[in-house]
Amino acid sequence: MFVDSHCHLDFPDLAGREDAILAAMAEHRVGHALCVCVKVEDFPRVLALAERHAHLWASVGVHPDNAGVEEPDLARLLALADHARVVAIGETGLDYYWQKDAPEWQRERFRTHIRAARKCGKPLIIHTRSAADDTLRLMREEAAGEAGGVMHCFTESREVAEAALDLGFYISFSGIVTFKNATELKAVAQYVPLDRLLIETDAPYLAPVPHRGRTNEPAWVVHVAEEIARLRNEPLERIEIATTENFFRLFRHAQAH
Repeated sequence: MFVDSHCHLDFPDLAGREDAILAAMAEHRVGHALCVCVKVEDFPRVLALAERHAHLWASVGVHPDNAGVEEPDLARLLALADHARVVAIGETGLDYYWQKDAPEWQRERFRTHIRAARKCGKPLIIHTRSAADDTLRLMREEAAGEAGGVMHCFTESREVAEAALDLGFYISFSGIVTFKNATELKAVAQYVPLDRLLIETDAPYLAPVPHRGRTNEPAWVVHVAEEIARLRNEPLERIEIATTENFFRLFRHAQAH
């Protein structure tokens, strides 16, 4: 069984195809998926997916790119996270690619999410783009390692991976690792210890080869696993077992239900 550790089944590209998406997951032996929240306004839809389907789970958080949305304080995040189907805080983090002025509100939002994760004992789902130094700095300052979590859709250097691993975090690879020009990322996928690896789709984005350019879906996480197995010269079954065990070890509230 494979697990898609990060997808957005509530997004418009996928929401109207729920039955077909779940059927494809079953066909490709993708037994579970984590539906990740990107703003509080969308949380009811994300949670409803997890409540409808025992093999789907939910997170709660506000993506760093989202401005002009509800800005939850610590109490609000904790209240929303206090649900059996919510297994993580996020997606959170820093993104200076789209927010080039590196706004302080983004950093404060990230700090609030880290504090919420520590308080409720649920791990973080961290997004970082063009902001690795600040992301790691805030993770250290706020003791993010106490909550643990995952660097999702990892596209950074080996040095950033090492720093995140040192903080106790997992590294998740998306379809980008299958792209021909992702040379540095492929090397990171070879380096990360097997017991810290996760796989994801980030669906509906970043469809892996051989589906690149199409709307992504959780069933295709298998192709990410296949590429990692090829890069590491390991049997696909070993990657399958390890990434599934890693998912349930990190998102420990998922395995209780």
